[in-house]
Amino acid sequence: MQRSDPLGRPPEARRSAPWADTVFSMLAHGAAILTLLLLAGIIVSLLIGAAPAIKEYGLSFLWNSEWDPVQDKYGGLVMIYGTVMTSLIALIIAVPVSFGIALFLTELSPGWLRRPLGIAVELLAAVPSIVYGMWGLLVFSPVLSTYVQQPLQALFAGVPVLSTLVSGAPVGIGILSAGIILAIMIIPFIASVMRDVFDVTPTMLKESAYALGSTTWEVVFKVVLPYTKTGVVGGIMLGLGRALGETMAVTFVIGNFNQLNSLSLFEAANSISSALANEFAEAGEGLHQASLIYLGLVLFFITFVVLSLSRLLLSRLKKGEGTRT
Repeated sequence: MQRSDPLGRPPEARRSAPWADTVFSMLAHGAAILTLLLLAGIIVSLLIGAAPAIKEYGLSFLWNSEWDPVQDKYGGLVMIYGTVMTSLIALIIAVPVSFGIALFLTELSPGWLRRPLGIAVELLAAVPSIVYGMWGLLVFSPVLSTYVQQPLQALFAGVPVLSTLVSGAPVGIGILSAGIILAIMIIPFIASVMRDVFDVTPTMLKESAYALGSTTWEVVFKVVLPYTKTGVVGGIMLGLGRALGETMAVTFVIGNFNQLNSLSLFEAANSISSALANEFAEAGEGLHQASLIYLGLVLFFITFVVLSLSRLLLSRLKKGEGTRT
């Protein structure tokens, strides 16, 4: 007895074009192999370009803060520190804001406001990064200096640790400013992913929780988040990857200062992507160019480690989904 075709086609038409499956399989495999070859090519080219700096400095490049093209001495600690700190500040700000946006759009927003507000949030992702950078330099930095940095410096004057965190020239340019701009840039990505995964939660589960007397807060944290935790983590890691590689917006507001004088949040610093954008075109052949490529290799490694850890975390979350009964 032959099985019925779900599309209602006769048996002779079900496999009328087996070559199409073969071509599709070859194209899919080719795309996967091409991606791996491109990744390997990028790694090899970075290693070849950074070879002189790797031979000269080795791993000490990672914790050496000296960057002096005049004396031809280079260390990447300032750029690595700036990249990591600005990305962490961006995540600390963006994750709760994105969660609030997604929660409002899926659970609290009235129907007439949900769609236009969701579109407005997604449109923020389409704004070019250079526009964010110019806005941050011309508008946000003076506001941050006048209404945040200067009052904090006056408030914490003489306090051992806090005075160091807010020290620096009151110009509103530095690590905190770059982190806030990055947070504004990655909020649309994280919020959109969170909203989409929150919408995936079956309505029956939420309505059952409400019927048992749960509040909106309890429904979100006891029903929605456990059901969508892998998607939420994936959205956060997407935003982190976006923050680590951002160039133009950070270049405008981080200060592009290659020295680490203090651990102040308002101190001018530099990032890997900003250093590459500012110096690579003028760098001559030799240690300067090789050191910049070495920074690119470090950024590639940081991004790869972050994405690998996120995949590992997601796999562990998926394995633990069926442990509760």
